[in-house]
Amino acid sequence: MHNLIAVIIPLVAIVMGIGIGMLAIVVNYRKRKEMFALYHQERMAAIEKGIELPPLPAEFFAEDGKSPSPHGRLLTGLVWLFIGLALMLALYFTDSRGAVFGLIPTAIGLAYLIYYFAVGKKEAETMEAERRARIAAGNRSASL
Repeated sequence: MHNLIAVIIPLVAIVMGIGIGMLAIVVNYRKRKEMFALYHQERMAAIEKGIELPPLPAEFFAEDGKSPSPHGRLLTGLVWLFIGLALMLALYFTDSRGAVFGLIPTAIGLAYLIYYFAVGKKEAETMEAERRARIAAGNRSASL
């Protein structure tokens, strides 16, 4: 009986882990499919009535409903970099041969940081300038 439980516990953990991940993917897919279908119906009804709708916002295409932030890449890069460095140090002090595996997340973190400083910083500055312009335009229209 004890051996059976020892076999079932990891099996259930693996099946549940994969099952929850798959369930999350399916639910997210269905939600996005329904959103696109509803938006398509709305656009078609507006076209039939002769009303012109603005283009879809960038947030509509984002996975979590938010527009992608260039600063998120900076945070992601820093997290991966420090995870890799911590892994390298931990493996170095326990097993000096395994420390090279810490280079994998370190390289991922460095790639994110290089991308941020090459492209993302400019995107962040552009987005901030657009935000300031919208605020200034809103303040001008409110004072009129």
